[in-house]
Amino acid sequence: MKKLLILGTSLLALTSMVGCASTAEIGETASAVMEAITPAPRYSAEAFFMTTSYGLPNSSGYTFGPKTGDILITADETGVFNAYRMDPDTGAKTALTASTTSAVRALTWFPNDERLLYTQDGGGDELNHVFVRAEDGTTRDLTPGENVKASFGGWTDDETGFFIMTNERDGKSFDIYQYDADDYSRILLYQNDGLQIDAVSGNGRYVAMTKNRTSADSDIYLVDLSTADATPELITAHEGNVAHSAYGFSRDNRTLYYATNEGGEFTRAASYNIASGARGDAYRADWDVNYVGESPSGRYMIAIVNADASSELTLTDTNTGEAVVLNDLPDGQLRNIRFNADESEIAFIVNGDRSPSNIHVADLSSGNQKALTSALNPEIDADQLVDGEVVRFASYDGLDIPGILYRPKGSTAATPAPALVWVHGGPGGQSRLGYNPAIQHLVNHGYAVYAINNRGSSGYGKTFFHLDDKKHGDVDLKDVVASKDFLADKHWIDGDRVGIIGGSYGGYMVAAALAFEPEVFDVGINIFGVTNWVRTLESIPPWWEAFREALYDEMGDPATDAVRHRAISPLFHAENIVKPLLVVQGANDPRVLQVESDELVEAVRKNGVPVEYVLFPDEGHGFAKRENRVSASNAYVEFLDEHL
Repeated sequence: MKKLLILGTSLLALTSMVGCASTAEIGETASAVMEAITPAPRYSAEAFFMTTSYGLPNSSGYTFGPKTGDILITADETGVFNAYRMDPDTGAKTALTASTTSAVRALTWFPNDERLLYTQDGGGDELNHVFVRAEDGTTRDLTPGENVKASFGGWTDDETGFFIMTNERDGKSFDIYQYDADDYSRILLYQNDGLQIDAVSGNGRYVAMTKNRTSADSDIYLVDLSTADATPELITAHEGNVAHSAYGFSRDNRTLYYATNEGGEFTRAASYNIASGARGDAYRADWDVNYVGESPSGRYMIAIVNADASSELTLTDTNTGEAVVLNDLPDGQLRNIRFNADESEIAFIVNGDRSPSNIHVADLSSGNQKALTSALNPEIDADQLVDGEVVRFASYDGLDIPGILYRPKGSTAATPAPALVWVHGGPGGQSRLGYNPAIQHLVNHGYAVYAINNRGSSGYGKTFFHLDDKKHGDVDLKDVVASKDFLADKHWIDGDRVGIIGGSYGGYMVAAALAFEPEVFDVGINIFGVTNWVRTLESIPPWWEAFREALYDEMGDPATDAVRHRAISPLFHAENIVKPLLVVQGANDPRVLQVESDELVEAVRKNGVPVEYVLFPDEGHGFAKRENRVSASNAYVEFLDEHL
């Protein structure tokens, strides 16, 4: 009887639309009738996050074990990221670490035995140390000390040592040490004076570093450690604002590959011959080239292009000049190409909107490939998930703004969906196509999501990227506000029920929207977002020193811009917030301190506005633990179900 009642109601709605609706809308309503009879299943947050997240090691490390050929991976199947070895034939996994608190990320096998390096921080504090795991399972911290942050820099060409960057001498600068692979003794290879280290050559002779003068202008310096003074040499002299950064050195240590946007809107890959100083194009596209690098032998060239929020990877055989073709690949984006010792096989990741990252292996001679993992929880039918669609709208001043739109199943003119504007972090970040369990959970529960890439986002050219410089909380917020009307014009979206959600800088945009445009959005979800720019910019972590000048150039120097920072900080205008608010915060967050969220919640509650606060004592700037991702995602939906 209930089904008949639903059917009757839907047919009545369909009948009433005839004569005033488009054919497409009538067809969609007919589809809604069928979905009312057999509604799409609703999956829990636990179901979405029981999806295992997989990762491959550092691109400058060894992914395939030297004895067994096992693939070194990172996975969170226990709920916390740990290192595993995976059989390349069967996909069977064996745990190599057993952390129950802080996330472990696998870095590299040792080249001649089954030791490995991994990195781990302290509960989200971002103070990563580098650890070695011996073959007997014992571990050792190679970078001990309080307030130390360290990272892996690759292996020496002769495989007798490896490089680690650490700020133990000076919290603001990262020095380079070369460790002995046998006894872990080390030497100071290069004492750095505040520049950003991009790459170390395999022979230990060269260091490529970036100096970020502003957010639009940066230079690459090359250090030859074989010279007596080892003075950084500027190799990217230029006029005007041009951004540069180094990808890495060629395998023969003769060439540096680097990124530059000189002479165009988009970043291209260039090459610099160290001996002659000659330059050339390594890879050019109509979008930003995100990465260029070589295989261990130099035979294969990898290029990754950010093509309208989607990664396009090309693997070229330099012997033939032809792109490698892999057979029967599933829909999605290729990532993280890693080679075995003789370069006959590769491991890589494929990620799609309805398919989380899965690890694949391929034979390069035949092009045959296979998946070793099935990351999506088998409880979930992938056909019940949705693909994102890249769509653009004209903003308040006519500028086209891109974003990714996710449409819930069953949403029609007769059954319009409430919607959320999803704002990415940054401020210069970008929402990209690919599997996002939190977004899929929201959409599965009936909420349309528009992941906006407002002006100031990366990936759309340098002019677009810099349109929000020192205009944060102004022009970018106007884009976000304008997106509501764009969504409301969709016949399948209920324009009277539109909220906003975002994390980090996106969380700031949530609070800013509710404080400065208090009647636009109906609810807001602020996920570890900045609310007090005065405090945030005065308390940035010391290891951000190489980026400080560029950050201040984009956001403003707190010494001279404090008045504007206060003016754009939602905390100081919290009395304007009149719509329901959910705040999510990690207690160990070194970027957005807990006190910011504490103060915002207290201030908004004084307005008599519904405020919910979810504080995770064991997280930092993001979610490293599955149980916390589940709790947060459940909180989003429960809050929205009540208030939107």
